[in-house]
Amino acid sequence: MEELQSLPNIGRKLEHQLHEAGIGTVEELKQVGSREAWLRILAFDPSACLMRLSALEGAIRGVRWHSLDPEVKAELKAFYHQHK
Repeated sequence: MEELQSLPNIGRKLEHQLHEAGIGTVEELKQVGSREAWLRILAFDPSACLMRLSALEGAIRGVRWHSLDPEVKAELKAFYHQHK
């Protein structure tokens, strides 16, 4: 079973938050998706920010969040502002 921390952008703290959100494996994160994972984290951590959402999306895509396409970043930003 692949560790969440093996993904780009996922450090110890974010891995812990994913576990708290009921996401324990890479496969579960990919099934749930970045937006739902972020919403679950936001439910218990109001400091969940756009960078955290971007980090989750990048992790799923296997890239550092800085490398996400501009269109993807814009979609994530719009989603973030809908929910913050």
